[in-house]
Parts: sequence; structure tokens; C-alpha cells
Amino acid sequence: MPNVLSRMLVLRPWRDTLRRLPQVTIGLWLFGMGVAFMVAGGLGTAPWDVFHQGVATTTGMTLGSVIMLTGIVVVLGFIPLRERLGLGTILNAILIGISVDNTLSWLHQPESLWLRIALTATGPLLIGLASGLYIGGGLGPGPRDGIMTGFAKRGFAIWKVRTILELSVMTIGILLGGSFGFGTAWFALSIGPCVQFFLPRCRRR
Repeated sequence: MPNVLSRMLVLRPWRDTLRRLPQVTIGLWLFGMGVAFMVAGGLGTAPWDVFHQGVATTTGMTLGSVIMLTGIVVVLGFIPLRERLGLGTILNAILIGISVDNTLSWLHQPESLWLRIALTATGPLLIGLASGLYIGGGLGPGPRDGIMTGFAKRGFAIWKVRTILELSVMTIGILLGGSFGFGTAWFALSIGPCVQFFLPRCRRR
């Protein structure tokens, strides 16, 4: 049984997990705030959030609820890919959506175009910091990251898997009415350098 669990889960000693948990939790909450900033900016969101917005618009669900539901469905994809999940994976699927809905409950789209641009520009920077915190915490990959690495272990190039996933969900989101625009392009250009900057500074040893 322990061998089966070790193949399915990212296991750490409980004391080590407790030391890492605050960093991961803060990172996931900030990630949700970064998503909400871009949504409130109204100038386009990240590819996955274009999809989330489209589903929310179509179904009448809150954006955070769609993010949570999508995260849980994506985690189920870990099973056939035999990808290991951790506490951070589960928290990712739940906390980001809660943070998005909480932030959007008090943050509304400003009338000033400059404020909307500021929110949109700040979103990826905050998400980059948040990604560094939760990935660096080492409690398991996020649902979407786990799917990407799961395919990569089977011989697929990571950039191809990531590109196909991002373009597919973004296209579906646009067709469903998700917000696509300047913010989407800005996210695509800025998120990689942001994560590269923050991750080494946030990684726990």
C-alpha cells in the first residue's frame, strides 16, 4: 500500500508539509487575485481564463466555480497519465476559484481606461509571483501543469503540449463569449519571464 501511494501522491513528512503550506496557500490566493485583476480590467484574460469566462457566461455559474470545477475535472486526467498529485494540487483546484470570486466581490471594472490597463498589466505579474510561491513550495503540481508534464513524460514536447492545450481552451472560450484581447497577448508574453524570475527566489529546499 505505501508503494502504491508513493506512486500516486507527492508525499512529504508532515512537519515539512506544514512548513511549506503557508507559502503554497498564499501563492494560490495571490494567483486568484491576479486572475481577478485581469477580469476586472476587461481587456482580455489568460487563455485558460478565456475558457473559464466563456463557460461562466454560458452556464450562469460564477467564474470561481467554473475554475474549481475545471480544476477537479483536469485532476482526474492525472489517473490515466499516472501523474502524481499532492496537497498543493488539490488546494490549487479549490483555492484559486475561491480567491477569484472573493476578489471580484469587491473589485469591479473601473471606468478609467488607464486603471483598466493597470489592472490588466498587473495581473500577470501577480500570477508570476504566485506561481513562484506555490510551485516553489513543492507540494505538488497544479492540475493544468500536471497534465502538461504527464504528456511530456510520454515523449511529447512540453511546448507542443502547452501550446495545443492553451490554444484549444482559448478557442473554445472565445466561441463561448470569453474575454480575448490585449490582456491575452500581454499574459502570453509576460508570464514566462515572470515565473522564471520569481521561481528560483521562492523555491524551498
